[in-house]
Amino acid sequence: MMIFIWAEDQHHAIGHKGQLPWHLPADMAFFKQTTTGHTLVSGSRTFASYKKPLPNRKNVVLTTRTETDYPSNVTVLHSVDDVVAYEHAHPNEKVIISGGAKVFKSLLPYVDTLIRTRVQHTFKADTYMPEIDYDQFQLVSSTSHPADEKNQYGLTFERWERKQH
Repeated sequence: MMIFIWAEDQHHAIGHKGQLPWHLPADMAFFKQTTTGHTLVSGSRTFASYKKPLPNRKNVVLTTRTETDYPSNVTVLHSVDDVVAYEHAHPNEKVIISGGAKVFKSLLPYVDTLIRTRVQHTFKADTYMPEIDYDQFQLVSSTSHPADEKNQYGLTFERWERKQH
């Protein structure tokens, strides 16, 4: 099962200068809770934004570069086909894709589940989520988290499942 997880603002922005454009502890906690215990696939820039392999997850980096300098506990894959083959070879693992935009775009035909956090604000950004045809998916859950003393903006956590043909 291949899952996308990301947070976006009201204009589908997902990044600015290699980082999230916001700091929202509720979103970070949701990401940690959702990805812990699973396989997390990230592009090289997204992985670099974590500063280190994330604990209690199998960390996989998708990069076209051959000269890689990743810790020994990080699996490196070099193509979309490699990620799809990995997913098929590990049917009992949840393979969660965390970006960035190019990785999402290249794996969109293969994704089963979308886990989208909508941030109720617009930010300065240079990276945007690729267009997704939501008609191919069904919204199965949506949970709101209002702005509070730790989270400056409200959030909506959504789960979408690909419709069966």
